[in-house]
Amino acid sequence: MSRYGYESDAKRIQDLYLGGKKDEAAAAVPDALVDEVALCGPKERIRERLPRWKSSGVTTLICGAVQPEALELMAELVL
Repeated sequence: MSRYGYESDAKRIQDLYLGGKKDEAAAAVPDALVDEVALCGPKERIRERLPRWKSSGVTTLICGAVQPEALELMAELVL
């Protein structure tokens, strides 16, 4: 997180987590950081943001989802 510019957030999240406040720690993760490192949200948003990932030089995309529909969507968009 520090290399992405979220050093103070990382410290706060770690302190919360180690203090046993896991829900608060999760809630403290900035949405902007999630957007920088993950492709998530409704299918329209994924469809809109995927070209940036494709053009970024990323060669491996790890895809995990609970819903089979989400995996089908990713396969459709990526393949």
